[in-house]
Amino acid sequence: MSNQPEPGIRAPGAVHRILLAAGIAACAVLAPPAHAQAPSLNQGPAAETAIDRLPSFRPMVEKVMPAVVNISVIERADTEQTAQAGPGVPEGMPYDEMLRRFFGGPDQSPPDLGPRMALGSGFIISADGYVVTNNHVAGDAEKVTIIFQDGSRHPGKVIGTDDKTDLALLKIDAASPLPYLTFGDSDDAKPGDWVVAVGNPFGLGGSVSAGIISARGRDLHSGPYDDFLQLDAPINRGNSGGPTFNTRGEVIGINTAILSPSGGSVGIGFAIPSNLAKSVVAQLQAHGKVTRGWLGVAIQEVTPDIATALGLKEPQGALVTDVTEGGPAARAGVKPGDLIEAYDGQPIRQSHDLPKLVADTGVGKPARLTVRRGGKDETLTVSIAEMPIDRTASGSSGAEPGGAALGLALSDLTPPLAQQLHLADGTKGALVVAVERDGVAAAAGIRPGDVIEQIDQEPVRDATAAAKRLTAALEHDKRALLLIDRAGQRRFVAVSTEKGHG
Repeated sequence: MSNQPEPGIRAPGAVHRILLAAGIAACAVLAPPAHAQAPSLNQGPAAETAIDRLPSFRPMVEKVMPAVVNISVIERADTEQTAQAGPGVPEGMPYDEMLRRFFGGPDQSPPDLGPRMALGSGFIISADGYVVTNNHVAGDAEKVTIIFQDGSRHPGKVIGTDDKTDLALLKIDAASPLPYLTFGDSDDAKPGDWVVAVGNPFGLGGSVSAGIISARGRDLHSGPYDDFLQLDAPINRGNSGGPTFNTRGEVIGINTAILSPSGGSVGIGFAIPSNLAKSVVAQLQAHGKVTRGWLGVAIQEVTPDIATALGLKEPQGALVTDVTEGGPAARAGVKPGDLIEAYDGQPIRQSHDLPKLVADTGVGKPARLTVRRGGKDETLTVSIAEMPIDRTASGSSGAEPGGAALGLALSDLTPPLAQQLHLADGTKGALVVAVERDGVAAAAGIRPGDVIEQIDQEPVRDATAAAKRLTAALEHDKRALLLIDRAGQRRFVAVSTEKGHG
């Protein structure tokens, strides 16, 4: 039998020898002579502990770091409207802790005093210089400068942006091949897996932080395709657009948002999964824009109470609340009250599963809907159309004609949302979920999170009623008087589509 100690279990040399010496009293081991010097705790093999066996990320970081860049942006001089319509969730919107994008946000933006500078992160995805970042970093860019790890600065060009997934693609004119990163499979990333985030927090330059995936499939209600990875790796403002790596050095996420009461990291960060980003980036690279499929229905989540009423064993599927006249779903025979249980054979577990599946369907391609109607399942075939501007794939944020004319999108106000918005019990109206930065609504000061309670002093109960009344008012007078409820405070706002007004 070997006398060698087990791997990782080492005894100080002097004590080890005493224990092997036969006939020595135990007291000689426990009480060495006063002049004997005890072994140092941090010298020799005795110092090795479990912490020494933790993996080091240094080899991976050294490999990927040259392809991670800092991005400096001079934005166009329309920051006030951008703030009102930007991707950050505004004050009073769901989550009292203030879900914020890393850069910007309605309650943080200065008055419109001219161009301002933004800092963010990004990463190179090809040897010829394509760079991925967030739309909220570069979407309003007038001038983009991309800064490499060696400090060299290169002008960048915005190739395309997609505000629905908060992604942007930039391009550097590279004189020689550049180091670049590859996307990994984000579906393979599971809670508990190690991740590393690299970026430019607070403008400090290339910084590395490590953590684990805390959860998958987070829906933050910031867009129709929310499917975030939740991370506990410390990330802060300036990390926006930077990559999240697995231990193989593959990009599995793009850092985009944090949940924080203070604006700094509290260990709850969110990254766009790479499998969602791949197709968006490919379309931006090929066409400079993203084309998505469109079904033409408004949907809502199935609550436990609704599931019971429908005779379901568990709440699942997407419940149709409205069907766009003349749209693909209407032509296929979909009706309000239908429960869409599956799309092309793929089960709809939650309502937000449907927009993602529809968006990824090619324009003109047929799709099979499994619909529950009157307690029975039916199969309908729908021909997917191209998503119009200001629509979501399923139509769930439903920018009706009246809303489109003003540059806003409306949704029904549910009781849970009303509670999170600090509205009085029984508040009715249409919830503003998006505002075009250059639209009439933005110019009038309307923000996402506002609730339209009245139009021309007539109450409106939901988004459909508000859109119809807006359409009628704008067609007749080209103006309307809106009563807006913002976090429990009401005020009137006048809007007009006449030139020179609003």
